[in-house]
Amino acid sequence: MTFLTASSLWWEEKAQFRADHIDQERYLAWLQAVIGKKTPISLIDDSAIARAVARRRSEPVEFRNRDGKLTSPPHLPSSATVNRAVCEPMRAILRRAKKIWKQSVQDIEWSEHWLPEAQERVREASPEEEAALFETMRDDYAPALRFAFLSGCRRAEIVGLTWSRVDFFNREFSVIGKGDRTRPIPMTEEMYRLLWSLKDDHKTAVFTYVCKRPRERQKKGQRYPITIEGFKTAWRRAREKSGIEDFRFHDTRHTTATRLMRATGNLKATQRLLGHTEIATTSRYAHITKDDLRAALEASSNAYADRATKTATENPTGTQTHTAKTK
Repeated sequence: MTFLTASSLWWEEKAQFRADHIDQERYLAWLQAVIGKKTPISLIDDSAIARAVARRRSEPVEFRNRDGKLTSPPHLPSSATVNRAVCEPMRAILRRAKKIWKQSVQDIEWSEHWLPEAQERVREASPEEEAALFETMRDDYAPALRFAFLSGCRRAEIVGLTWSRVDFFNREFSVIGKGDRTRPIPMTEEMYRLLWSLKDDHKTAVFTYVCKRPRERQKKGQRYPITIEGFKTAWRRAREKSGIEDFRFHDTRHTTATRLMRATGNLKATQRLLGHTEIATTSRYAHITKDDLRAALEASSNAYADRATKTATENPTGTQTHTAKTK
């Protein structure tokens, strides 16, 4: 089996159904050019993967709008981007080739090729920052952004949400997260009202946009399902107009988790909401409860100090006074 056949099968059977299918299609086209369409997958070894990783790391990333104009200066990709574009699809393709298509593939030391990613920081939006984002976000994309803050869902999970996975009767919905794992999430009252207000916009997709610049088979003014790329563009423009710095879309997820931890101190509930398989991944939010404990201790200490100061002021000699009794 050639790499062209294997990557095409991966697209047909798995990748095209992912919420980030546009990114996946781009990754596969790039890999076909670098690995070689006619390369037998049995010959893909560690050196081939290493060369692909090195090449991807050296190629600048560019963001362009529909007119081909650069929207930001070119920059080298992050380690996370290289892992998603090279290591993740290559590992998935070769694993499926071995397990499902019964092909002969080489043992790859994936841990040697996976680039170390920076420890994910926890960045919470302030109420003022959140309000500023909604002031600048397009009206038709605002519900998706609101849902992100309410649910803590990833961008791909929001884009891929369909009405078939929304249960108004039991007040819950389910999303498909990393590893194609389905995760049920109960609705809050605010989530319920938001989703209910959107139920007549489209037959299948929960979050849609109003077409302003029709493409092939589109009509101006009609609603169509939002896409990863469209959501990215709307988000980027809203963030730039808001003037907020050092805030990524993924930080809406951090904001939800931080608020949940602050309100409940329940790390297990936060893990379930975010869909983490390991509690260690969720433990980055544990500092919230430590901060709250520290604040409580500070308040207790200050209150005790205030009482001690008040007592010392009222009785500077430190001796006990008694009222004389008369016979």
